[in-house]
Amino acid sequence: MARKVTAHLFSSVNGVVESPDRWQFDSFGPDDMAGMGAAIADVTDVVLGRKLWQEWADYWPGADDPFGAFINPVRKHVITSTLDDVSRWQGSSIVEGDPVDYLRALAANGETGTIAVNGGVETVRSLFLAGVIDALTLTTHPVVGVGRRLFDETVPVTRLELVEGRTTSTGNASLTYRLRA
Repeated sequence: MARKVTAHLFSSVNGVVESPDRWQFDSFGPDDMAGMGAAIADVTDVVLGRKLWQEWADYWPGADDPFGAFINPVRKHVITSTLDDVSRWQGSSIVEGDPVDYLRALAANGETGTIAVNGGVETVRSLFLAGVIDALTLTTHPVVGVGRRLFDETVPVTRLELVEGRTTSTGNASLTYRLRA
């Protein structure tokens, strides 16, 4: 049985998922934190695009908080065609070959634990549309954002199925989707 592959992004009402640190924190409460904890509880592997890996590799290794305690020891798989070495952040390795094939093989490798695709925008978009992400959670914050959207005008009409939904005490809508068969 293949391991579950998930992605979880913060989103604005108008679909912006880029740079949530600019608009997300004023509506992030204890139940949002609990939801994040539940989302990462079983994660053993994280897939990251190069840009996000570089940003996080500059910040998280020295961070002393719950997410730092999670992300630093977990195995990190970096999708890149330009980096030759990712050894500066423990547990990082470069994705070899086609990312879709790599993720399918990683999910089928017989290990346990969830695989989380943490970003960036293009990474989550391409892997979700390729059908290798089983569950995509968008936590939509009550704000209009500025930046790149996960599903922009480059994405063809794509049907999704709502798997789970809840509203948090801070007014966020946490909605989990999968591609509709």
